[in-house]
Amino acid sequence: MLSVRRQCELLGLARSSLYYQPKGESEQNLELMRLMDEQHLRTPFFGSRDMTAWLRKKGYPVNRKRIRRLMRLMRLEAVYPKPRTSRRHPEHKIYPYLLRDLEITEVNQVWATDITYVPMRRGFMYLVAIMDWFSRYVISWRLSNSLEISFCLQCLEEALASCCPQIFNSDQGSQFTSPEFTGCLEECGVSISMDGRGRFLDNVFVERLWRTVKYEDIYLRDYDTGWALEEGLEAYFEFYRWERPHSSLNYRTPGEVYYHHG
Repeated sequence: MLSVRRQCELLGLARSSLYYQPKGESEQNLELMRLMDEQHLRTPFFGSRDMTAWLRKKGYPVNRKRIRRLMRLMRLEAVYPKPRTSRRHPEHKIYPYLLRDLEITEVNQVWATDITYVPMRRGFMYLVAIMDWFSRYVISWRLSNSLEISFCLQCLEEALASCCPQIFNSDQGSQFTSPEFTGCLEECGVSISMDGRGRFLDNVFVERLWRTVKYEDIYLRDYDTGWALEEGLEAYFEFYRWERPHSSLNYRTPGEVYYHHG
């Protein structure tokens, strides 16, 4: 059976045009979600109470129940540990965090992944990416209009088709703890590492990637359709890999470091 990606390639369609559907949130909720997404990048320690207070000061008469629901929908969590926040599946195995005090000295030593909310003019989507920690190179990425596991698996399979890391790090979200996802890694002999609950900074390089992508592309372009979003991100990630220098890489690009390290 042909994969969805291959079917889209044969038909000349962008994948996002196949799975994109406008979301059922009101225009006001979409406006709130856009504001909350930007504020979360500035103050990632804001929980639903702080976010509610901030929005009220901005002139939005919102209550905490509404903001808490929207934050869950957006997959936003405050940085500090707190009860009932991670999207763990009660039957999924949780793996220990392996990166504490680990010196990362080469490419493909550690890969990391995460999912972020992407605001659009008429709705929203979710973006997952897999990054090499040493070089900051984005190995693969996928878009989806839901948090089903399929787009995360597709992203992982594409990345593993090129190489395998020594360690793969993620949060404890149900997509990444699912037997399908962890089994794929274990079959390749990859050690699995998972962040502590509510530990935003355990996956700091991917969080920095989200900030960069949103401020340099998504917020500026205000994409109208899934098709436009996918085409725009395709161009942006190409720029990020091969043209955007990083001070932490001695002003080399992620692509230069990933393919020419050593």
